[in-house]
Amino acid sequence: VTDMSMDYLASYLNDHLAGSVMAIDLLDHLQRAHLGAPLERFCAELRADISADRHDLEQLMEQLHIVISPVRQAAAWLSEKMTRVKLLYEDRAGGALHLLEALDALAVGIHGKLALWNALAAAAASTPGLRALDYDRLVRRAEEQRQRLEMQRLEAAKAALVA
Repeated sequence: VTDMSMDYLASYLNDHLAGSVMAIDLLDHLQRAHLGAPLERFCAELRADISADRHDLEQLMEQLHIVISPVRQAAAWLSEKMTRVKLLYEDRAGGALHLLEALDALAVGIHGKLALWNALAAAAASTPGLRALDYDRLVRRAEEQRQRLEMQRLEAAKAALVA
């Protein structure tokens, strides 16, 4: 592995790790906003899954001696807060549109995570250090998360968009 490709790998993994910060923070917010509702449990379960994925990514980074970027972590934290401000601006009551757009953001993140696992699996064929993870399992988990989220997202779409 060249120094340049290791730099690219470090950037790529740190970007995805930062994405998990955003997703976990957004799920924490949604969970608090929907206490006592079925969505609270859904958010808690999805958060646990994303935390497990984050842990796998952190372990890979540790094995590859890739340092977690505090700048990217801080930027992700700030981005999530800005996303919540945007959502509240468009739906001050934190209602149906707020939920739909939050679930849309999570769907984009899970799609990105699926792309991450597939990219790493492809690169692992020629990069032994990337073979530490079971990408088939991670891809299946991401696809399952995507399917569960899509059911919630479509229900939110009906509530927000149907007159």
